[in-house]
Amino acid sequence: MKRMKVVIIEDEIPLRETNRKLLQSNFPQMEIVGEAGTVAESIAILKITKPDLVLMDIELADGNCFQVLQSCKPYAFRVVYITAYNHYAIKAIKFSAIDYILKPVNEYEFCNAINNAIENIREDELFIQHAHFEKQYNSLNNPEKIVLRTSDTLHIVNIEEISYCKSDNSYSTFFIRGQKPVIVSKSIKEYEELLSAYNFIRPHQSYLVNMDAIACIDKTDGGFIILNDKTEIPLSKRRKQAVLDKLDVLLK
Repeated sequence: MKRMKVVIIEDEIPLRETNRKLLQSNFPQMEIVGEAGTVAESIAILKITKPDLVLMDIELADGNCFQVLQSCKPYAFRVVYITAYNHYAIKAIKFSAIDYILKPVNEYEFCNAINNAIENIREDELFIQHAHFEKQYNSLNNPEKIVLRTSDTLHIVNIEEISYCKSDNSYSTFFIRGQKPVIVSKSIKEYEELLSAYNFIRPHQSYLVNMDAIACIDKTDGGFIILNDKTEIPLSKRRKQAVLDKLDVLLK
């Protein structure tokens, strides 16, 4: 594996040291070529070192990561964001299918994020994902689109066009109006959390359904949901009443 150049951008010195130690102990093929804690320092180091990978805190002492990225265009380095827990930040990151490290740093999650960035992000995807993230991060409005990242493609999908999602262990298949199904390597639970505010319900452990796509419901024992395209979705006995209650609220 070729040696990768890495820059760490973090304004908290102890956290910067933690990131450095985790990189050195887990990724010997990586060379740390620079560190920075401000927007100005970050821009200068990135332009000089031309790294392959950047670990970047979202909020810096004198600005944020987007100011850095805007000043470095066009760039070819991969980015793994570092952030303290913030509802809007995490939501924007997940809707953009971007890898991130949550403070306080957990070694397993750190390594997982780095490996994903190395293996899964192609150069032609960089600007698409990060532009989507910046737009969502800088707006408190609910996003209208979600990025679905497969092994070879980034799909930017209108949320309202998703009819349903089907789980297959750690994979989720999205069925989208007018498009071929999209399979992503994330669990349906993660998407349930993301899409619950968009009228999506979980009628069965293996399905997540857009309520706007429902045509009718068979309420008999062992009932099912029928979508507008005639697809039948199983409705578990345990979840039936919760589904009916949500639909009742929606129709009022």
